[in-house]
Amino acid sequence: MNNKKLFLFGILLLGCTLVNGQDTIMPLWPEGKIPNSIASDEREKRIINGIVRVSSVQEPVIEVYLPSRSNATGEAMLIFPGGGYGILAYDWEGTDIAKFLNGKGMAGIVVKYRLPSDTSQKNKHEVPLIDAQRAMRLVRKHAARFNLDAQRIGILGFSAGGHLAATLGTRFGDTVYAPLDDVDKESARPDFMALGYPVITFGSQTHQGSKKNLIGKDPSQKMVALYSNEKNVTPQTPPTFLFHAGDDEAVPVENSLVFYAALQDKGVAATLFVYPKGGHGFSLALKDPFLKEWSDQMVQWIRNLK
Repeated sequence: MNNKKLFLFGILLLGCTLVNGQDTIMPLWPEGKIPNSIASDEREKRIINGIVRVSSVQEPVIEVYLPSRSNATGEAMLIFPGGGYGILAYDWEGTDIAKFLNGKGMAGIVVKYRLPSDTSQKNKHEVPLIDAQRAMRLVRKHAARFNLDAQRIGILGFSAGGHLAATLGTRFGDTVYAPLDDVDKESARPDFMALGYPVITFGSQTHQGSKKNLIGKDPSQKMVALYSNEKNVTPQTPPTFLFHAGDDEAVPVENSLVFYAALQDKGVAATLFVYPKGGHGFSLALKDPFLKEWSDQMVQWIRNLK
């Protein structure tokens, strides 16, 4: 086979991979139409030091990991990595989680969302939710392409990513950007959500770094209430699975407790696992024989949802 034929074969093979959706990267927004963005010299950074840390995201995307069609259940989870709204722990709480879900027959879709920035954004506190809503709508729009059930698309967030997931789960109906295209006709409501050691409240038990990065150093009480997700639960909030370690010193377990109580109060189905030890940011916890069970417990919970 000559070089030209080899090149054409490579292009054809790449096209097949993209059609099948395996490890496909899709931009959230049409080129030049990213809401709340300001032209600046800020550029995305990626640092690898034990884990992959991504910061200063300028062009948000979804990274789609699919199981083989023969194993696929049709279920999917959008994954929001944590990092205090300052970075994204992109593999630790993102792509590693997606690959785990693939092993359970589920699609794992990592959302590389924009982090709040005074340099490249206006109304920075709205930006993560804007990207989260768009990501859910985009995945639902392309459900058939990715062999998904459009009514079985959930979300999974860790730490500050858990705050973003809970914000989406409670405020999916808020208008935070002007519709751009047919994607924005889709619902942004997750069908279910899982929150790992999440930041929930911006009250006394909050993670101060996440709060400051999202809504500033001296926010108004109105802004604090708007982003204290336990105050925004409604009967339409999706069924929720929570897991947290009781000895978490970064994000106190009270965050999960107060959200669980709010869900119960509104009649929303909720499950809460509080592990005695584990600290903060344990991801899949594969080296802990007890803590690592959270992931299988979550999958079983999803399968039992009506």
